[in-house]
Amino acid sequence: MHRLWAGAGAQLTERLRALPRSLVHDLWTTAVDPPPRPDRPSLHDWLPAFLLPLVVCTVPLAVFSINTLVAQYGMDNRSAVLLGVLQSVAFIAALYRPVPAWWAVTTVMIVVALTARPQDGDGSIPWTVSGTVAQAGVLLVMALRLRPRVGVEALVLCVLAGLVCNPADFVRPTVDTRVAVAVLVAAVVVGVALRGRQVARTELVVQEERTEQERSRRTLLEERNRIARELHDVVAHHMSVISIQAQVAPHLVEHPSDELKENLAGIRENAVDALTELRRVLGVLRSEDTLSAEARHSPQPTLDRLPELLDNVRGAGLRATTELTGTPRPLPPGVDLSAFRIVQESLSNAIRHAPGTAVHVKIAYRPGCLAVRITNTAPEDPAPPPRAIGHGLLGMRERTAMLGGDFANGATPEGGYEVVAILPLEEPALSLEEPV
Repeated sequence: MHRLWAGAGAQLTERLRALPRSLVHDLWTTAVDPPPRPDRPSLHDWLPAFLLPLVVCTVPLAVFSINTLVAQYGMDNRSAVLLGVLQSVAFIAALYRPVPAWWAVTTVMIVVALTARPQDGDGSIPWTVSGTVAQAGVLLVMALRLRPRVGVEALVLCVLAGLVCNPADFVRPTVDTRVAVAVLVAAVVVGVALRGRQVARTELVVQEERTEQERSRRTLLEERNRIARELHDVVAHHMSVISIQAQVAPHLVEHPSDELKENLAGIRENAVDALTELRRVLGVLRSEDTLSAEARHSPQPTLDRLPELLDNVRGAGLRATTELTGTPRPLPPGVDLSAFRIVQESLSNAIRHAPGTAVHVKIAYRPGCLAVRITNTAPEDPAPPPRAIGHGLLGMRERTAMLGGDFANGATPEGGYEVVAILPLEEPALSLEEPV
């Protein structure tokens, strides 16, 4: 028990030592706490609309204060006008700078208590009617616009200052003193309650927005998981079957030729590569982040892998050649990846729709862009119609548009097909009319 009392005493002593510093920090500043909802209109935003009515209402308060100070408190006209106007102006200034306004009304109260001479008990020192109204209004605004602690500190200091100015009220407070203190306390309590209600409503709205965002994020993640699951069920199964069949096929043929083994090995290698890339894409879809950890650290294909890509399509029976013009230089990652994907998709389209044709891939490094052109000759036999409409050309067009480039595709005069993409680097891209 002794240790408990000692610890409580130490905490109380520490708080008493920190009290002057807290008072200076809270009551010697012109700053105002930001509104709970900075993205919505606050009290400060509506102040210009209420400023004129407040000024109109403050003028009678100033006149009444001046008359009271002259008639009931025996002050000269000049001092009464100065104090009455200062008290009324502070009531309006509290809307913008509540702490300096509180200092103003508190100073007026102390000056009135020290200099006024009530006529035969007609007035109560130090709280006049107009002074109490002004102080209550300032304390109400302080409680609305500042932390509750600041309003309570200002209330306590205000009451203590008033009681010090009239020591008799410490022993036997008058009815006027009790009423004035009750009005000031009520103003602070109402202001703190209204501010607490506003803060609670703001936190509720913020929590609802976070809940909605979390719900949307979970819905998106569920949809991405569903897409990943369908891709895995449809594509991965067939690619696995192709890989297994390509591995088993040489054992089903008696004395298979080297060309057959090589082609089947190429089929299996392409199937395995496709499965690897499919797993990476599925990992991106299933991850909550934009990219999973594995996808972030796995390198994306670039034009450096173009020879490997051409070797794969040559193994599939496509006669592919390449041509490089200009001076090769490092490319932005987006341009490098998009150029590789465009070439890859164009070669895949040539294998599907124009098997046995000759394909020419041309990469041109220009001053402000990278030009990619893939052409194939006319097929000897018409390709079978596709089972479904693909999205290869649409994907290439979207990749190019994302980089701000130009894209064109269509038949050549010789009966073949070509794809042209101009991907800008830093300067504006070339026009498609310029030959690649």
